[in-house]
Amino acid sequence: MTHPHPESETAAPESLSHVDRRIRRSKKALKETLIALMREREFKDISITDLVHGADLNRGTFYKHYRDKEELLAEAVDDAMTDLIASFREPYAHTDYFDIRKLTASGITIFEHVHRHASFYALIVESQALPGFPDRICGVIKELSLHDLEAADVNPRIDRGLYAGYQAYAIWGMILEWIKGGYAHTPEYMANQLLEYIRSRPAGPDVVYRSDRKKT
Repeated sequence: MTHPHPESETAAPESLSHVDRRIRRSKKALKETLIALMREREFKDISITDLVHGADLNRGTFYKHYRDKEELLAEAVDDAMTDLIASFREPYAHTDYFDIRKLTASGITIFEHVHRHASFYALIVESQALPGFPDRICGVIKELSLHDLEAADVNPRIDRGLYAGYQAYAIWGMILEWIKGGYAHTPEYMANQLLEYIRSRPAGPDVVYRSDRKKT
């Protein structure tokens, strides 16, 4: 009876890890190529050949991961939205509540998110490739504010929905100016600016609770 070599049991996971990295690299290259091409021409004019040539891959690799370019675009959008949500939630991801007075610029990561997806956001602003997408982004931020957070001692006369929308579009306004300026500032600078705006606001609630863990 033969026995496997002691190292053979660890070889498979290492091989799988290598394959996973290769898949991630291939998908990343295809998404980056798609965004770059969409900044140059209309989506309908982009072919699979354009995509695989730009990503230095073959057609077989493309079809191993995607049915068509529409599925590729949908995944690129989903990636950006997933990262946006995680970045917005970062300041309160590991706590039941946070004190705005103690918030630091390093805790604001939404601008790092935009910078990671700089080409994607530039595409949104510079072209009509994804019409209505800014409203979708603002809608996501608004819904996160409404469903995740609840300020303590809030003015009962304030409409939460309207206020959440106001905050969402204010954040998008900062992002929009940043993009139009060619990302001239660092994400850290943008986070510091937002923090200064928050600190200079009129007197209001300083403690914000997670809606699902509100203190009673």
